[in-house]
Amino acid sequence: QSQLVESGGGLVQPGGSLRLSCGGSGFFLDRYAIGWFRQAPGKEREGISCVSRFASRKYYTDSVKGRFTVSRDNAKNTVYLQMSSLKPEDTGVYYCAAGGTTDIQDMCMRSRAEYWGQGTQVTVSS
Repeated sequence: QSQLVESGGGLVQPGGSLRLSCGGSGFFLDRYAIGWFRQAPGKEREGISCVSRFASRKYYTDSVKGRFTVSRDNAKNTVYLQMSSLKPEDTGVYYCAAGGTTDIQDMCMRSRAEYWGQGTQVTVSS
């Protein structure tokens, strides 16, 4: 069964860092734009960062600009989200998703993706 699998979540103190990974099991990520989405408790899911197929274009929502970096290694079939200077408001379930669109800003802002992972929990707390 083809699927996206996130890993790397956990508990971190404010100001700390985490790196999330999104891998494809039976799923070729280089065929898709990939997005990272976050759902905080009691809030709607929001697009955090999206990256085009060959990483020529990247999008970040304002709240994470300068702190988060998205990258991809298509040879390893993996997309990463490096998160630094984490804040309590970054807490939530982080999902990666794959979409066939070339409009990565639209992908992030409207959650336009065809395939979704199960999510990984990130908790920022002292």
